[in-house]
Amino acid sequence: MSSGTEPRSRVGDIPRSPTGRVPQWVMDEATGRASTPPPWRGPTGPAPARRGSRWRGAGLAAAVVAVLGVSAWAQFSGALQGTSLVYAGRSADVPTPGQESEDAPLGQPAPLVQHSDAWRPMRTQADGTTPVRWDPCRPIHYVTRTAGAPAGGQELLQEALQRVSEATGLRFVDDGSTDEGPSPQRASFQPDRYGDRWAPVLITWVSADEVPDIAASVVGQAGPAGVTTPEGEDVYVSGTVELDAGEVTQALAHPGGDAFVRLVLEHELAHLVGLAHVNDPTELMYPVAGAQGGFGPGDLTGLAALGTGGCIPEV
Repeated sequence: MSSGTEPRSRVGDIPRSPTGRVPQWVMDEATGRASTPPPWRGPTGPAPARRGSRWRGAGLAAAVVAVLGVSAWAQFSGALQGTSLVYAGRSADVPTPGQESEDAPLGQPAPLVQHSDAWRPMRTQADGTTPVRWDPCRPIHYVTRTAGAPAGGQELLQEALQRVSEATGLRFVDDGSTDEGPSPQRASFQPDRYGDRWAPVLITWVSADEVPDIAASVVGQAGPAGVTTPEGEDVYVSGTVELDAGEVTQALAHPGGDAFVRLVLEHELAHLVGLAHVNDPTELMYPVAGAQGGFGPGDLTGLAALGTGGCIPEV
């Protein structure tokens, strides 16, 4: 992976690294040969690190997109944040449960033209099969720190959010701008800033000086934060998306750069709602970009599954 001082060749007018090398552990993870993910983190501390991953302390389930060689990105997954839920004698570190929760999902995934097994959830429940997901019966709120956003970047972000919403049936609500900056240990409950509710997803345009992981041609990283209900069901309640303003600006300066950035954003947002990497190079969730023009049949099948299910009013 190139550093900010290394020369980079250009393939198809998109910035590239000089070697095109993709680390073997990235491909191992994509093909299912990576080590078993650590258990859901409880209140006692962060999940243990593993070699080759970008673990972020207690926080981000990271998906790091890098501009590499003949491919447009590679990505590295990290650990999910967990928060203690103690609603029987409710603790002070969680919001009042059930806020904005409706009796039925707010939307339905778009009909699938083709079903495919080429998808994987980022996390599963204790049964090892059922995906961990967001509550489809309430909106996913998000805030954006727009400082430093490249020209056209916010519009592409809105398009990507709409695409993921259509594919999942999940509803995103824009809570406007924020001055909150990125943090490797971002709290999922911030009552002083956001009130008695789960902290909205934080989307920030960042620089390598502010976020070291953004160095070396990294375009972005994203991931959901989850909690466990008293009944033992895991559910996503917040999350983070960090986008490299400099890399996106550079990509947008080249012909076709808007299409590349849109794919990066869709890929990252798919991680935010719970999709992991796959080993099918035709799917957008493949860890290396090639000829993908958008979500493939496996991506769409997985996104539809992540948006389908019963309400979870316990959180």
